[in-house]
Amino acid sequence: MANPEYQSLDVRGTAVRFMRAGKGAPLFLLRGDDASEGWRGYMDTLAQSNDVIAPEHPGFGGAPKPEWLDSVADMANFYLDMIDTLGLQGVRLMGLGLGGWIAAEMAIRAKGRIANLTLVDAAGMKVADSDGIDLFLVTEEQGVLDKFADPAAGKAEQAFKLTPESEDTRIANQMVIAQLAWSPRWHDPNLRKWLHRVDVPTLIVWGEQDQIAPVAHAHEWQKLIKSARVEIIEGSGHMPYIEKSDAFVNAVSKFLNTERVPA
Repeated sequence: MANPEYQSLDVRGTAVRFMRAGKGAPLFLLRGDDASEGWRGYMDTLAQSNDVIAPEHPGFGGAPKPEWLDSVADMANFYLDMIDTLGLQGVRLMGLGLGGWIAAEMAIRAKGRIANLTLVDAAGMKVADSDGIDLFLVTEEQGVLDKFADPAAGKAEQAFKLTPESEDTRIANQMVIAQLAWSPRWHDPNLRKWLHRVDVPTLIVWGEQDQIAPVAHAHEWQKLIKSARVEIIEGSGHMPYIEKSDAFVNAVSKFLNTERVPA
């Protein structure tokens, strides 16, 4: 297992905590509502050939929500500032769930600042006749189960995630998420009209049995990003990086290793 460093950085007056491990091209990894959790197995594997940088979203982990944070677009601009502050070049950008939405907004704005983009079961898009389960309308326990195709995997994630020690942090995180994604639900109606600006190689990874954002969403992203291709992970729900970690890492690594990263 890699031994990630836990660091803090001031980005234009806002402190951001992040984990970092590995060597190679920088892989800027934006997680979803699990962005306060620790180092996971898929991150360890990715760190074998990448410099993985995984920040905790502003307002997460018990930190106060910054006054400037009103939208996912705000979060995207903040992370572009963070990349500048770290002095990163040739960034491989990856976003999971909510992090995918943020990453897409970053790629729209980046124009030459990132090398490639990976979106994994990303939020941010509304697709006609393809609504999934609304996580705001189910219990936390059920929401975790709904993210997995295999009930046993969902139960294991419940045991890992829903601990008494993390309850306050989870509630605080959900308050920030609600402010960003409550209305309209989990999408920005203006996002699709700007996705043509994404001009880097893009991989869209999706769980075949995702009940939160059904697989039709993957093909909608592909249609709107001209450089995109889709990889469907069989037997997985909304979190293929947990449920089918080997298949996920293999698909992502193949993409990253075949896309040239500028010096």
